[in-house]
Amino acid sequence: MSALSDHLVTFAILAYLIAMISHAVEYALGNTRTRVAAPPVRELVGAGGGAVPAPPAPLAPSAGAERSARRARIAGLIAVGTTALAAVLHLAALVTRGIAADRMPWGNMYEFVLTVTFIGVTAWLVVLWKRPSLRRLGLFLTLVMVLLVATAELVLYVPIVPLVPALNSYWFVIHVSTIVLASGIFLLGAVPAVGFLMRNGYEQGKRSFPYTLAKRLPGAVGLERLTFALHAFAFPIFTFAVIAGAIWAEAAWGRPWGWDPKETWAFISWVVYAGYLHARATPSVKRNVATWLAVLGFLTMLMNLFGVNIFFTGLHSYGGLD
Repeated sequence: MSALSDHLVTFAILAYLIAMISHAVEYALGNTRTRVAAPPVRELVGAGGGAVPAPPAPLAPSAGAERSARRARIAGLIAVGTTALAAVLHLAALVTRGIAADRMPWGNMYEFVLTVTFIGVTAWLVVLWKRPSLRRLGLFLTLVMVLLVATAELVLYVPIVPLVPALNSYWFVIHVSTIVLASGIFLLGAVPAVGFLMRNGYEQGKRSFPYTLAKRLPGAVGLERLTFALHAFAFPIFTFAVIAGAIWAEAAWGRPWGWDPKETWAFISWVVYAGYLHARATPSVKRNVATWLAVLGFLTMLMNLFGVNIFFTGLHSYGGLD
């Protein structure tokens, strides 16, 4: 089962890569627009008559434009299909890993990253099902999936080992499941947040890098609303996860909070995300300023996941690479 899980992760990475390339093809082809024909001039008969342009009549799209649009649609459908296939392979890898370990597959950084990314891509498929117009955002989501899942497989991988005694508790399921769920949704929320910042700059006339990357993204308003909805959904779950972790710490170590590096960075992430939601609800704060807080919040989550586990030693060191 362990070897099967490893192979499934590899296949999932390949599927995410194919999805990313297909999204890139759709993104490059874009919507081909044709020029509007010059309006004919017509005369008005009677007093005050004069030349008045007739309503413009758009030209029919050329055969080349139709082929380009059709190829873009096909590439987009392939991208969505392979993303769904990758998610199925991803889930199968987690299930077989859990069966091989005889526990929930959340005992180290490798398993944690695999689970968080699975939650993120699953949430994306749900969003896409509800709002198909956001499909082009999938290019950036699949890019994140390729980077994170490949990093997990190539850098963070560790063989299956039993849980350390501190994790052998029902609080392991309660705390880690909620922190994984919140982290996965925060991961997805960071994608439209960055997309909004780029698209908003493009709509304001900025034509330098990276704003030109957002040329074919959905409108800035829709991206910003999606960013807020995802973070508003994830934040209460994250809050519960932090509280559950404190209760578990009291039961396991005799104190609810000890400013362990991971606890400290979890608190920093909570403060930053709370600041984002407060700024988003304050009319005087510009939406792009508030969205930068959401991006900062995700950076603190990455620091808590990678930086703390790799560079710091604490009571949560069992989540690292060894």
